[in-house]
Amino acid sequence: METKSTTMRKKVILFIVTMLLLFLSILASLRVGAASIDFGTIFQSFFSDQTIKDYLIIQDLRLPRTLIAIIIGASLAIAGAIMQAITLNPLASPQIFGVNAGASLVVVVGTIILPSISPSALVYFAFLGAVLGGSTVYYMASAGGGTSPIKLALAGITVHLFLSAIIEGLILFHEDSTESVLFWLAGAVDGASWGDVQVIWPWATAGIVIAVISARQLTILGLGDDMAKGLGQNVVVIRLLLSLLVVLLAGASVAVAGPIGFVGLIIPHIARKLVGIDYRVIIPFSGLLGSLLLVSADVLSRFIAFPSESPVGIVTALIGAPYFLYLARKGGKRS
Repeated sequence: METKSTTMRKKVILFIVTMLLLFLSILASLRVGAASIDFGTIFQSFFSDQTIKDYLIIQDLRLPRTLIAIIIGASLAIAGAIMQAITLNPLASPQIFGVNAGASLVVVVGTIILPSISPSALVYFAFLGAVLGGSTVYYMASAGGGTSPIKLALAGITVHLFLSAIIEGLILFHEDSTESVLFWLAGAVDGASWGDVQVIWPWATAGIVIAVISARQLTILGLGDDMAKGLGQNVVVIRLLLSLLVVLLAGASVAVAGPIGFVGLIIPHIARKLVGIDYRVIIPFSGLLGSLLLVSADVLSRFIAFPSESPVGIVTALIGAPYFLYLARKGGKRS
């Protein structure tokens, strides 16, 4: 039988190993691509202001791209962990809140109405859509006497399918004006700039900090509503605030990189299997695993149609879809 100290030691080892793997994936992300750059040049590029081609590739293209993958991977994974805790649904992810579809819809509409709109402005359009999508889901779920995990799940699925249908219709009838967002809709971090990093990091940092602070409430919610109420928790208020936190984390991510799927679904399951059900550990560990997954997936996406780029959402879908089917086959049992 494992002692408390043995269990803690295993968790520390898991964190260290995951951080090491993340570091290696970051090095790979900076090194590989259409132009392969050696590690010496990568290191020198951090301390040089010379306009050498390889330096510029690292400084202006690969470094912001890698940072975006780290931030978004962590944000989506933590948002998924929160989502599964507040809905008590192991198949829940940020998509169930209508965040992805809401952000995508507003971007498509904005592109149609304002064809010359700048990419930086589209970021705020997408964030607004994410907030509206999440708010709509919560409003629908709370109608008729309070929220419940089942009502949240049903409302989220309904809103997601409805908004996705509208998006497909708009793209079908406005192919010319929506061509520029098709790659974004598949979920992509290539083309990320320092401007994107500046847009997302305040939201992501705030969201992750709040998630860590809220870890105790998440653990209690995971025990069920009756148990949470018995421990003095205001379940309705906590679920509302944590739902807004999901919108914050996932909405900012979708705004920058599009609707990248499955990160928020599979990472929380893996985290719980490795470190247990305490969200004080699950939240930071999910963040690390999410960053590792998305950075690694981005590296793999560069070879699918080499030397051209492929959306990272394709790789996460290839990884996540089989895992989703595995979970569904288990009948939706909690991992």
